[in-house]
This record gives sequence, C-alpha cells and structure tokens, in this order.
Amino acid sequence: MIEKSATQMAAALQSGELTSVELTKAHLARIDEVDDKVKAFLHVDKEGALKQAENVDARRKAGEKLSPLAGVPLALKDVMVQKGIPTTCGSKMLEGWRPPYDSTVVARLKSAGIIILGKTNMDEFAMGSSTENSACFPTHNPWDLTRIPGGSGGGSSAALAAFEAPLAIGTDTGGSIRQPAAVTGTVGVKPTYGGVSRYGLVAFSSSLDQAGPCARNVLDAAYLHEVIGGYDPLDSTSINAPLPPLVQAAKNASVTGMKIGVIKELQGEGYQAGVLKRFNEGLEELAKLGAEIVEVSCPNFEYALAAYYLIAPSECSSNLARFDAMRYGIRTGEGSAEEVMNATRELGFGKEVKRRIILGTYALSSGYYDAYYGSAQKVRTLISRDFEQAFTKADVLVSPTAPTTAFKIGEKSNDPIAMYLNDIATIPTNLAGVCGISIPSGLAEEDGLPAGFQIMAGAMKDDLLYQVGAALEAALLSKWGAPILSGAPKLGAK
Repeated sequence: MIEKSATQMAAALQSGELTSVELTKAHLARIDEVDDKVKAFLHVDKEGALKQAENVDARRKAGEKLSPLAGVPLALKDVMVQKGIPTTCGSKMLEGWRPPYDSTVVARLKSAGIIILGKTNMDEFAMGSSTENSACFPTHNPWDLTRIPGGSGGGSSAALAAFEAPLAIGTDTGGSIRQPAAVTGTVGVKPTYGGVSRYGLVAFSSSLDQAGPCARNVLDAAYLHEVIGGYDPLDSTSINAPLPPLVQAAKNASVTGMKIGVIKELQGEGYQAGVLKRFNEGLEELAKLGAEIVEVSCPNFEYALAAYYLIAPSECSSNLARFDAMRYGIRTGEGSAEEVMNATRELGFGKEVKRRIILGTYALSSGYYDAYYGSAQKVRTLISRDFEQAFTKADVLVSPTAPTTAFKIGEKSNDPIAMYLNDIATIPTNLAGVCGISIPSGLAEEDGLPAGFQIMAGAMKDDLLYQVGAALEAALLSKWGAPILSGAPKLGAK
C-alpha cells in the first residue's frame, strides 16, 4: 500500500479496506526501515501521527463527511512551524525550539485530516540546492545514496522517492520544490506567489518564498494544493481570490489546441545531454497530444541568477537579523550584548547562511544599495515583462527543470557558483511571482537518474500547470514506465 498514490490510499480508506492507523503505521515502519540510509527526516512524530490517525478513523466511523485526503500521511519541511513539534530550519540557531502555534498550512492540513508524520531535513534556512547545508546531516537520494536529493527541500523529495510518505510540503524560493522533484523523479509545484499562505513559514526571502505541494503524481499534488491554498487574512501577501479548479484540471487533462512555449534561453550550453533529450521527447509527446510547440525568447532571463543572488541574500540579511541572542534562537557567549551576539551567530549559523548574510548586508549598505539591490529589482521587473510578453504567444512555457541530474554528495560543496547554477531554470518564476511545476521526464541515459520537465503558467493560472502536467505525465508514463510510480527504487542502486 505504501507504493500506491495518495488518491489510491484515500480511496482505500474511504472504502474501509484499511484504516488510517494501519496506513500510518505502515509508513512509520518504512521510515524505521530505510531512513537511517536516506536521512529524510529530522524529527518523526510517531505518537502525534498515530493520535491524528485514530482521530480520523473515529470521525470516519461516526459517519462524518471528511476531506478527500483525510487519513493520508504527509512529510512536512522543517521550515513550517507546527505547534509543539521541533522546528529548526536545519539550523543550530533554532535547536530545540518548539513553536507555540501552527502555521496556516499546518492548520489546514490538520483540518483536512491529513496525518503529519514529522519534519523533513533541509538546507539551513532554505539556503542551498543539495540539502548538504543542513546543520544536522546531508540527505541522500534514494535512487543513488551517493548523490544529493536536491535542495533546499531534499528531505521532502527523498521521503517521497523512498516511499516514506505519499505527500509532502516544501517551500520554493528559487527552485527548492521543483529542483528536488526533478532529481528524485517526483512532482513538485511552486504556486503563484500569494496563492498559499506564508504565515508560520520561517522567512528566508519574503518576496520570493512560497510553500507548495510535493507528491509522486500530478493528481495527488492537485488535491494537496487545494487543501493548503487560498486566501489567508493572517498573511498580508495572500491573494484574496479563490483558487482555480486544480483537481478538475488534473482530471480533465488535455493540451489540444494549446500553444506550448519553449524558452530559448533555458536550454543548450550547460545542460546535460540526457536531460535535454528527455525534455525534447516530452515536447514530442505534447505535439502528439495536439499542442502547438512554439519558441519564445526571454532575453532578460540571462540576468535572473545574478538578480536573485542579490535580492534573496539582501532579504535574508534583514530576516535573519532577528536571531541576535536577544529575541530568538540559541544564546551563547559572555560579555557585552555585541560579544554575545557575535558568539551566538558564529555558532548558530552555517557557512552558506553566513555567506548570504554578508553578501546581502553589503548589497544593502550605504553607497551600494542602488548599484546592487536597486539594479537587481529593476532586472526583476524586466523578467516579469519577459513573462508577460511570452504569455501573449503561448498558454504555458516549458524548460528542463534542472540542467543536470543529481550530482554526487560533496561534488559542488566547495564551489558556491556551481551550486547556484542548479537553479538557473527555476529562479525566473520566483522573481516574477508566477507558478511552475516539475514532473518526471524520464531517466537520463548517461547515469540512469531522473530528469525533470518544468511547466510555467501566469499568475493565478495554476490550473494550467495541472492540466498540461497531467496530460504529459500520462503520455510519458506509457513511454518510460516511471519507476517511481510503479515501484520503489532499490535504495543505493540506480
């Protein structure tokens, strides 16, 4: 049963074939069996998960009408606060912290009866593309344990690929849902900015951070998105508008008559041959399904990476200033307030977080603000205009999700620029606030590892992601068999 989809599990629960307690115990047993190798979880809430499951079973037995996903387990990225459960953001700075409240996403999950198994590993404060920046330990890719599962949400993606959970929550600041999905053969969605509440999401870069659903297929992601999405008055950036019909779009998947825009700037040099081959095969399948493939140019995407690595560190420098040994986080050292603050931040923050704080503080400093942060914001506007122009020529835009398959753990850890390049195809959507999804496009021939196909749509047109994604998924499933959907990969073997 743990290898089934979330919707299949939900159907079995609704029919009485099994109980939520049985399903939850099966996933907890799977975590016990494999997580010492995968290391997807930072904290497993066995007692809490079983209590949630017992409650759902009791409500179902009493005849209460429950949500479609009630009783289905989920893994939660450790950047989302959950009352009474350790929330560390993968950092020493928040070691042992148990939040006194639930984030809006967690509150909606609980309301829907979804069982939260525990908190997943991540790059510290969501800064990274490999989950190697966690202060605890790196997470391993279930397809090949010597390789990374992506980042910053590698724990959530690895939990899905290892069949430790059928659903997960991630956050995407520059690709941290979609890039892990690509390298683990799973599905990850970055919703329209403001489409899912950020209340209770520990901030990295406030104008870019967006929580979203992670799953093993498109329909499961649509169901989860409908649970967590929608307006939230507790979040000032939340869009006060109803969600489009996401599940309906996934079920009625069709691309007949649609224009699919291939972004010229997001392919070619720097992209692995096997990744591009699978991407082009995906385009062929869309054409066979009745879509028109057109090429579009987004010339300012060339500057997206540079703009992102000024805007995100600047906002991170501001957001993480609260961890000063006086208000939040751990406290260490003796002497003056400044000495205690220095000692605490030296101990509490890892190398990558310090790097970005320094970069962001410099970019915001007097005399450099206009030259760096101000210029980056102008480039952001140009990127948004590129999207607007492209969407006049195509219904959705597509590209490979990540330029390569999963690389070896340690291979890029001493080269920040090489690490940053993993997000080259995903960053533009965050800068513009539009939405994107990554679905598995097949296994690259060079290494037999998963590659991802990215679909992007305009603001509040998230339904198009599910419509096109589900259609392509079905076509590719018949073509390459999607091992992640038909059976667990052998841990440690390609």
